[in-house]
Amino acid sequence: MGKDLLGYKGVKTVFFVVAVCTLAQSMAIILQAKWLAEVISALFAGFSLQEQYSTMVLFLLAFLARHAIGLLQQGIAQRFAEETGTDLRKQLMDKLFHMGPRFVRSEGTGNVVTLVLDGIAKFRKYAELTIPRMMGVAITPALIWLYVFYIDRLSAIILLVTMPILIVFLILVGLAARTQTQRQLHTYRILSNHFVDSLRGLETLKFLGQSRKHSESIGEVSESYRKATMRTLRVAFLSSFALDFFTMLSVAVVAVNLGLRLINGNLELLPSLTILILAPEYFLPVRMVGADFHATLDGKQAGEAIQEIIHDEPKSSIAKDKTNEEGSRPEPVLKWQDHSVLELSGIGMRHDENGPASLSDVSFRLQGKGRVGIVGESGAGKSTLIDILGGFLASTSGEITLDGVTLENTASETWRKNMTYIPQHPYLFSTTLEDNVRFYAPDASRAEVKRAVEAAGLSDLAASLPNGLDELIGGGGRSLSGGQAQRVAIARAFLSKRPVLLLDEPTAHLDIETEYELKETLISLFEDKWVFLATHRLHWMTEMDFILVMDQGRLAESGTHEQLMARKGVYYGLITSQMEGVL
Repeated sequence: MGKDLLGYKGVKTVFFVVAVCTLAQSMAIILQAKWLAEVISALFAGFSLQEQYSTMVLFLLAFLARHAIGLLQQGIAQRFAEETGTDLRKQLMDKLFHMGPRFVRSEGTGNVVTLVLDGIAKFRKYAELTIPRMMGVAITPALIWLYVFYIDRLSAIILLVTMPILIVFLILVGLAARTQTQRQLHTYRILSNHFVDSLRGLETLKFLGQSRKHSESIGEVSESYRKATMRTLRVAFLSSFALDFFTMLSVAVVAVNLGLRLINGNLELLPSLTILILAPEYFLPVRMVGADFHATLDGKQAGEAIQEIIHDEPKSSIAKDKTNEEGSRPEPVLKWQDHSVLELSGIGMRHDENGPASLSDVSFRLQGKGRVGIVGESGAGKSTLIDILGGFLASTSGEITLDGVTLENTASETWRKNMTYIPQHPYLFSTTLEDNVRFYAPDASRAEVKRAVEAAGLSDLAASLPNGLDELIGGGGRSLSGGQAQRVAIARAFLSKRPVLLLDEPTAHLDIETEYELKETLISLFEDKWVFLATHRLHWMTEMDFILVMDQGRLAESGTHEQLMARKGVYYGLITSQMEGVL
């Protein structure tokens, strides 16, 4: 059992209740063995079956009590696993939304999807099985051993000596199985990411005539996962066989000892039968742990991976939660006004502590609403700056202020509620077109959705769909082209009342005709908003009120289009090299 399981809400109460149930179940097991041995001994001694009815009824009651308590334990553990799994999924989803798309890309979309779906299910199974098994190992053998010790000390010593053999073997098997499971989980993540990437690029591969060649790559990844799975199963089957073998051998040692002493007249039949019935029950909890170990190990690994994501804190002085450090200081109220002043001072960003800086000493000051273009070559830091403003990344140095108030956490809910984000590849949820448009305004009316759809240029698409706005899109629904998906994101922005609009290369993957069609729609969206547009398509810059030119993670220059062209610096070089036709 991992220590992380003890950190979940309500787990201590569950452990206590299950421990009480296990104690009662252990007593029922002992009484069941005692009364069964009494009935068999009496019948062997010549007593009639009718004389044993009362003892047989007691045995039946103990038998029923044992299994009823077992069902109760299972129900308690299952309820805890369901509630904890649901809460864990909510925390994971909140964290993924909190960290943003860059974090999901870094973790791998397939891996994240696997954790959210399969990982939670495996964790539930792990929690459901582990709690009663651990309580059974801790309580049942101890009580049975004490009772056997009370009956016959020699048999108790034999049980005490043989138990560590099983435990040591279980530990060794656990270490080997953990290594194999980690390898299997690693290959599973690779397979998941590869599968998602293959689905995304299948149309492109088909168009380029590379789909058959790509099948070889799919085969290699699948084969590596098959081998890892077979190695894990080999260890599991071998360990189960060995565990059963050593358990039977230990019970056989006890049985031989009891038989020899019974033949020699050193022990009576009743205690011999009682001990012989209890011996398998003494080893059963350890056997159950060994049998369930492989079934729960991947759930334990999944839980640890999920917790690692949930507790992954951004390395940033800005993102540091000073409320926790300084007591109950409330978060400052930050509200974007028409004439607000946004100032970034010395913003730096390193994804790795010893790695190169994605941003270095970026400082600028903006006053009042306007359209801000962020340009630069690939890798200049455009998207990183957008991610920091949106709270998807936390800077490792510098500070951000709005109207003189220092922002301590760009990932805070109050800050993020001011942002509308349009990425390069908008995500379409597996639901209706209407619900997809309602992403930023879930309570919007049907009429408001229709107006947003019309403003985004989606009216013709909605009219062509059999179910109109109720048509299912996204995974499992009707597929949309890149331009149509981008218009869905624009419709979301039209429906959003948030004052700040962040755009990260919104048209980079579109052809020039589609881009110019969307341009007019986006420009109308820019009205009366704070707009931050990161792009390498420089024809947008004539529509911008202010331009930030990034170069190798630094702010090379800033100003209006006319000012930067007159300066003939980095921006002028980008314009002339790309021949954008905006001179």
